[in-house]
Amino acid sequence: MTSTTLSPSSRQTFLAGLAIAVSGAILFSAKAIVAKLIYRYPVDAVTLIAFRMIFSLPFFAAVAIWQAKTAMPLSTADRIRIVVLGLLGYYLSSFLDFIGLQYITAGLERLILFLTPSFVLLISVLFLKKKIGALEWMALVVSYLGTVLVFVHDAKTGGANVALGSVFVLASAVSYALYLLLSGELVRRVGAMRLVAYAMCVSSIACIGQFFVLRPVSMLAQPNAVYGLSLINAVFCTVLPVFLTMIAVSRIGAPTASQAGMVGPVSTLFMGALILDEPITAIQLAGTALVLSGIYLLSKKKA
Repeated sequence: MTSTTLSPSSRQTFLAGLAIAVSGAILFSAKAIVAKLIYRYPVDAVTLIAFRMIFSLPFFAAVAIWQAKTAMPLSTADRIRIVVLGLLGYYLSSFLDFIGLQYITAGLERLILFLTPSFVLLISVLFLKKKIGALEWMALVVSYLGTVLVFVHDAKTGGANVALGSVFVLASAVSYALYLLLSGELVRRVGAMRLVAYAMCVSSIACIGQFFVLRPVSMLAQPNAVYGLSLINAVFCTVLPVFLTMIAVSRIGAPTASQAGMVGPVSTLFMGALILDEPITAIQLAGTALVLSGIYLLSKKKA
């Protein structure tokens, strides 16, 4: 057996890991679709994200308590870092994303968020003085061209607020890119599952607290459909994708799991057409193909 040939059992393990990664990517991408459905009711971004975290918190709290009992205690410095990362990566990023989704299509939102790896690269170049090669520059240009193509298309057909929504989602992607950069050393020291559980608890508390500061308690009274969709948003589009992705990374590695995540924008495009009646045009398909090509080039370089 050569180094590039997998035994039957290894191949089954790889395919299972790949299926888990793809499932996680599709479920996470469905967040935009569920949010759009919730916005059909008298719900704003503050209320939407509060319901999402109210239903998510018990799951992440259970994992956090389990991790706290089985792992070494954290230093005060690491606790502060986790609070900062939770506010930056999950609270701020999610809040900006859901605000943007009020104004743009689910397909455009997913394309903009998919530029996160390129923002990580650009921040590294501008502030960490990292040098990148021609392949990476080409990947950035191709990705941004694809997003601009879809943005121009949506701006012509979706009204004046498309630019505003895109700016919010763009800020969300930058916020999450900062989270990824800042969490690198901490995740190696603390562990991925522990870090995610703790950070999500911080984010949940911030989102729920924000609701009670900015909105009247009466806003918690919503149609049953909002509760049902929020539960789906929490369990199937938040909790499950987080842990499925972690399982996939442990089985097939981060580079392969990242490449499997490229199914996200495509799945969002077709789910948007099927569930939300958002049109699929040749320009959108071309833009999506460009973004996926650019991110694929980045992932190959990283690998």
